[in-house]
Amino acid sequence: MTAQRGALPYVYRITKYNPADRDEHGHYAGTEDSVSDHGAVEAAYLQAVAALAASTGIDRLAIREPGLAPGFTHFGLEPTIEGHGLTGLFPPDLAGFHDGAEVSVETGVKLVRAMLRDNGAFCSLEVEDRFFVHIGWDQYMYVGSAEPCDDAVARTRDLGLFPERLTASPYEDAYDADDAYNEPGVQRPADADFWARLRTSVAYGEAAILEESHLQNVSRWHRLTNGNLDAVRTRLAPRARLTVWPDLSTDVAAALAALPQEGIVEIVWEDGDGRIASTIADDTQFEALTAARLTEARAIAVLPITEDDRQPLFTAVLPDTDGVLRARWRTTPTTSDHTWAFLKTLRRGQRVTGTVVEIAAFGIFVDIGGFTAMINIPELSRPPISHPSEVVQLGQQITAQILDVDMARERVPLSLTALGAPGTQQDDPQGAWTT
Repeated sequence: MTAQRGALPYVYRITKYNPADRDEHGHYAGTEDSVSDHGAVEAAYLQAVAALAASTGIDRLAIREPGLAPGFTHFGLEPTIEGHGLTGLFPPDLAGFHDGAEVSVETGVKLVRAMLRDNGAFCSLEVEDRFFVHIGWDQYMYVGSAEPCDDAVARTRDLGLFPERLTASPYEDAYDADDAYNEPGVQRPADADFWARLRTSVAYGEAAILEESHLQNVSRWHRLTNGNLDAVRTRLAPRARLTVWPDLSTDVAAALAALPQEGIVEIVWEDGDGRIASTIADDTQFEALTAARLTEARAIAVLPITEDDRQPLFTAVLPDTDGVLRARWRTTPTTSDHTWAFLKTLRRGQRVTGTVVEIAAFGIFVDIGGFTAMINIPELSRPPISHPSEVVQLGQQITAQILDVDMARERVPLSLTALGAPGTQQDDPQGAWTT
């Protein structure tokens, strides 16, 4: 199960905007600038966060849902800077900046400064059921606590800021409210079943590329082989979202010729050294991008940027080392992910009822609720038969017993003989044979 955040009883919106300067519609009409002054006012925000954290009695904060501004655009009022405001806080590869990572309050305050300056990095800072800090647009800061923090709230006023009591932060359930992360069903974890499925898919030549989304708007790409799967797995960032893709196309010229006349796409390519990279670009950037980086590519894929139009093989989210899935972000389920969710409801020995949808010389295929299971000819009848049509008809409804649930191959073999189908010593003793 995905962990859910709990509501806190004391939530404050903290701003430099005097409520007395709001019009009848609640819009600010004063003279305060909506960007950071990088000076006394910004320092007041940071002191307020530190005071509220101290009043709550915490000295560590967890990073949740971290991300970077999209590479192809930035909507902030301040320009992005090199390092996204994280230089000095994390290594250049941003190791340690991931969902669930714990940092000191001092480091958390510096992250708040980067977000107030809108340098490109963003996250929530939390202590489960005790404290959170969310930074919104235009210097709006939301702090929640399990304690009233009266002294820290008074200190915030003394600093010249305006704390207002709210019932909740507008960012408290941002991912639950976003349709892209609110797909029905349970999020598929990258557990033992997932890795067995991936290993089988690589062996069959179906899967070849793993996309690791360890931050919002940021991905790393890995080529998969039978020999490197375990090594790739050990390098993945905690709680990353994983997306499995078929191989890139080696017909680079055709892929580049098919780039859209207008619009935005994601281009994934493998260079001559075997490194895989991606970028999001629009039609105004294609020519320069091709000349600078893609002419030497040995394989390529052009992907839509909208989730509904992308067609990966299957997806998952990494659980923590204890097996619990605590990341709140979700993936958009694929057909295989829906199949996984259905197969998780089945067990060996279970009786299922379905409809015969195909008859072949070696057995029959049965729809058992959107998933096609199979009954091999020896499991249709104990007395030998020459063809399945001797005992079943297309469209016939039957009840059978599950022999196995193969999560790696997404197969469910069934048996009629295990329930005493016609022609066995027991003639349909439990109503297995229906029409």
